[in-house]
Amino acid sequence: MSSDTAATQTSSDGLPAPIPNTKKGPVVAVFCGASSGNKPEHLEAARSLAHALHANNASLVYGAGTTGIMGEVAKTLVSLSGPQSVHGIIPDALFGKERPRETGGEDEKIYGTKTIVKNMHTRKKMMAREVIEGGPGSGFVALSGGYGTLEELAEMITWNQLGIHGRGIVVYNVDKYYDGLIEWVRTSVTAGFITPGNAGILVEALDAEEVIKLLKEYKLSEDRMQLDWDQD
Repeated sequence: MSSDTAATQTSSDGLPAPIPNTKKGPVVAVFCGASSGNKPEHLEAARSLAHALHANNASLVYGAGTTGIMGEVAKTLVSLSGPQSVHGIIPDALFGKERPRETGGEDEKIYGTKTIVKNMHTRKKMMAREVIEGGPGSGFVALSGGYGTLEELAEMITWNQLGIHGRGIVVYNVDKYYDGLIEWVRTSVTAGFITPGNAGILVEALDAEEVIKLLKEYKLSEDRMQLDWDQD
């Protein structure tokens, strides 16, 4: 483990303590690919989202990668708002593959602060907690990506449905990339596997400004489960 992990404080649940949201603004988790895709629209959307986050005093928490869409949204926001506006969280197994190990801290000047954790579960839980503890307009956004992006998005949708969190969840649908997913939700409602109310847990945005608007105006589904997740 690098000194990054050793220097990180831990909380009562054993997770590294999140970097304080000193701006007291929204915290947005972005799930997206470590690849750039085959069309320039995907990287353009990442840059556009970073500009929208900057304009709305929002901080970014993401998977800490420096390549593809991940790297593009992070470095663009850092160039606008500074390194403290971006917090990357990465499992040690991926450190070195998705982010260089030996940079002498130079990577943080470009891609923002980072925390190295033991596994994927810790990464996802820590990202979610930062969003939950963020200011109004905090939430989860999916840009284009592959299996990992879809898995992270689906888990946050499920957590919302179960009442674990009440933050907005938005797919930024670039070049019709998520049309199939949106149609699947409609099909699931028709087939009786998702209630009409819970279909609205996931909302679609067609541009970066709409992403921010939907997070700010997000309405909770009345069909969500009312469960107590604070039990010992």
